[in-house]
Amino acid sequence: MKASVKPNPAIACVFLDIGGVLLTDGWDHLARKRAAKHFKLEWAEMENRHSLNFATYEEGKLTLEEYLGRVVFYQKRPFTRAQFQRFMFAQSKPYPEMIELFSHLKIRYGLKIAVVSNEARELNAYRIQKFKLGRFVDAFISSCFVHIRKPDEDIFRLALDIAQAPARQVLYIENTPMFVQIAQGLGIRSILHADYKSTCAKLASFGFENEGHP
Repeated sequence: MKASVKPNPAIACVFLDIGGVLLTDGWDHLARKRAAKHFKLEWAEMENRHSLNFATYEEGKLTLEEYLGRVVFYQKRPFTRAQFQRFMFAQSKPYPEMIELFSHLKIRYGLKIAVVSNEARELNAYRIQKFKLGRFVDAFISSCFVHIRKPDEDIFRLALDIAQAPARQVLYIENTPMFVQIAQGLGIRSILHADYKSTCAKLASFGFENEGHP
């Protein structure tokens, strides 16, 4: 028998980060280090070029093609852009328990769910499609779409406007302490995510029981 929806009187909307919460980080320093090793690139030079471009890239102001041209393919390489891009995308892995958790809570409590994340366009699109995030996420406030990125408070204000939810009725799950603090400063209650078990316990304190799901 299908469980009835029972809205949480305190929380109507959940904001989720993607990297570190639903999936592994898409293109963090560890992924870049693996790429440098795999393709025999000079790590320090690649990382320096990345640091000069990553904010612009995540704000959707550089295409992946342009980013790679600045960071990797500014000189002739013995591998192709397509090979590098496949490696780059393959670094993304899901956290199935977290995806299942919020898919279940959305249905059980009639939640509105929005993603608030810093991600570049092509990688963001790949991750959304590959891991079927659109099946439970109502809106993606991704930095590449809105051209602002965390820690800018405006991305949270925009998310509240898009979700049409007052800050006091939103719960934000994020694994970066500074971003949690910024959201809390705007009146958004937040959970600093470390792992599935501790986040389930914190969700229970907000009235969300994960019945029947380990």
